[in-house]
Amino acid sequence: MNWEDIRTFLAIARQRSLSGAARELGLSQSTMSRRLVALEERSGARLLLKTPHGYTLTPLGETVLANAERMDEDAMALERVVQGRDVALSGLVRLTTVETLANRLLPIAVSALHEDFPGITVELLSDTRSLSLVEREADLAIRMVRFEHNELISRRMGTMVCALYASPDYRAAHPQPLTEPGHDLITVMDDMAHQSEARWLAEKVPEGRAVYRTNSRDAQAAAAAQGIGIACLPQYTAEHMAGLERIREAGLGPAREIWLGVHRDLREMPRIRAVIDALDAAFKAERGRFAVA
Repeated sequence: MNWEDIRTFLAIARQRSLSGAARELGLSQSTMSRRLVALEERSGARLLLKTPHGYTLTPLGETVLANAERMDEDAMALERVVQGRDVALSGLVRLTTVETLANRLLPIAVSALHEDFPGITVELLSDTRSLSLVEREADLAIRMVRFEHNELISRRMGTMVCALYASPDYRAAHPQPLTEPGHDLITVMDDMAHQSEARWLAEKVPEGRAVYRTNSRDAQAAAAAQGIGIACLPQYTAEHMAGLERIREAGLGPAREIWLGVHRDLREMPRIRAVIDALDAAFKAERGRFAVA
């Protein structure tokens, strides 16, 4: 088995389908199918079994899996070491963060970065999933939770506080206290209902009725500005958005720390360092907007 065989095997084992494995490796499904056939021919053994519910490992495949995963981890470690010695102040830096920061803070940082280093390309991945820095799904990540993996270096960049917001028209049409029935809520989808902001909104407006659900903070803010209902929004987003006013009787909501993370093998790479410095400057410039009273 060559390295291409191992990557094919791992992708299908993880995704349990040819289509999912093809997406993981950036290939077409037909190419992935041909790779699987070639893998079985070269190995002379059946490692994966197709079932009505997708591909599953054979007993031999289960034995091979652990060794293949170790080889994959070693290959990624080697790639990080090589890239960590790349001294060019140009090239690609992949950054992942939440939508709120992606839409407002990142343009400030990238604009300043390109004044000094126009050869650096920032690839922004705004995703609700936590993309892995260890597996090189991204080079840098800004998250609302602390990084715990011992191979990652992290730093607290600030704090994002939430509050309740609605449009002036909504407030005029719904003057009753938050605890009384009749309020309309803009909230998240069920898969994010466990988040502290969603729980706090439900506590503050216990008789409210969810009329609009979206996991996009910007979509929530736009809906609230349109008068659809009350939303729990980051102050960084809402305090400077036209058409919104804070419901001050609710007080301040949950505060979440903002953390920047990078793999220890990449932290001194010049282009990574340049992006980190640009992010530092952007957070400092915007610091007053993260702590609105």
